[in-house]
Amino acid sequence: MSLDTEGEILETIRMIAEDNLDVRTVTMGLSLLDCADSRVEVACERVEERLVTAASRLVEVADEVAGEFGVPVINKRISVTPISLVAAASHTGNPLPFAKALDLAGKTVGVDFVGGYSALVEAGATSSDQALIDSIPEALASTDIVCSSVNIGSSRTGINMSAAARMGEQVVATAQATAADDGIGAAKLVVFANAVGDNPFMAGAFHGVSQPDAVISVGISGPGVVERALRGVRGRPFDECAEVIKKSAFKITRMGQLVGKTVAERLGVRFGIVDLSLAPTSTVGDSVAAILEEMGIESVGAPGTTAALALLNDAVKKGGLMACSMVGGLSGSFIPVSEDINMIHGVERGSISLAKLEAMTAICSVGLDMIAIPGDTPAATITGLIADEAAIGIAGGKTTAVRVIPVPGKGVGEVADFGGLLGWAPIMQVSPFSSADFAARGGRIPAPIHSFKN
Repeated sequence: MSLDTEGEILETIRMIAEDNLDVRTVTMGLSLLDCADSRVEVACERVEERLVTAASRLVEVADEVAGEFGVPVINKRISVTPISLVAAASHTGNPLPFAKALDLAGKTVGVDFVGGYSALVEAGATSSDQALIDSIPEALASTDIVCSSVNIGSSRTGINMSAAARMGEQVVATAQATAADDGIGAAKLVVFANAVGDNPFMAGAFHGVSQPDAVISVGISGPGVVERALRGVRGRPFDECAEVIKKSAFKITRMGQLVGKTVAERLGVRFGIVDLSLAPTSTVGDSVAAILEEMGIESVGAPGTTAALALLNDAVKKGGLMACSMVGGLSGSFIPVSEDINMIHGVERGSISLAKLEAMTAICSVGLDMIAIPGDTPAATITGLIADEAAIGIAGGKTTAVRVIPVPGKGVGEVADFGGLLGWAPIMQVSPFSSADFAARGGRIPAPIHSFKN
């Protein structure tokens, strides 16, 4: 597959130069199932060797392909089998050595992040799962590039509320363990419902057990491309907006597939999927919120925002699916506060609230993402946010997640700065009313009736 005409090539060059078009991530997924051993030190040695061997040329090849095609590849990442599964054979109550092995191996090969310090506990937790969850604050505080995720619910099993309560506590503990850096550890921790095993985006990426030994997947970007296209139909009916978004998504996805397949071929591994998610940054002209505002919303969060996001999400998927049959991951529109400059401005001017963000997550594919909240937010309140998002995902049959950062020592109106792609954010107000009795119940919220489809 290639770009087909001189006109398409020139258009792509313009998108890169003027609209911040890039491949946000090339992610290598690696199975670590054969690294398991009853001895922790042996298992960790195998994990480190696996990453260093398999990904030794990942950064080099991704940069090489980026240079040849003139398409920036912003991040190179690795996702691995959920570590609670690998560590189970070691019968250890302390899986921290695995986190440090991932961190060391990732740094050795030069990737930006390693995801998969994870546990899947939607139907209940094993002793290995519990040990990993207990270790998350120290693991993320003592490593630099390791990311963690925990799946606490699914449309098939319902919501594990005992796990949700524990994760509320661990989000707070992780932020406190990294207090010197505005609680950045919590920015590398995601709590999921309906997590997928082929997600190339951090912090929630892990390599699912149904995946092959090694696979390359890509996450695209391009909010600026879509915003520019919409300017050409300003004031026109919404069906015309949908058409120009689909065409833009088609072009962006073709470019991402070309980069991903070429990298996979040169590394001698299978190509996995293109994740169609539009991923913003805090750079001007690279904003999903700006797309919604271009559709006529004065400031993101105003009435009509959710409907505009629904149109965007649907049109991106339709256009992307026409361009590439191997689509997966989250494939929606990301609405992280700290990583989207227009979203940041919306918080500053008071047009968007936590409640409105939750409503928007009902039709996008990520949930409450990169939201800074007061450092004294109770763990039970975070548990309530996790449960609400999980309920939206489970009832809708879609992935939802929570990545909130209770910034130690800071309150509403102050700013948290996480740096790099993680951006910065004004701290948002949370409800002052308690969820403590709700969080304390534990147990499971049963799966919805429409989940029984056999």
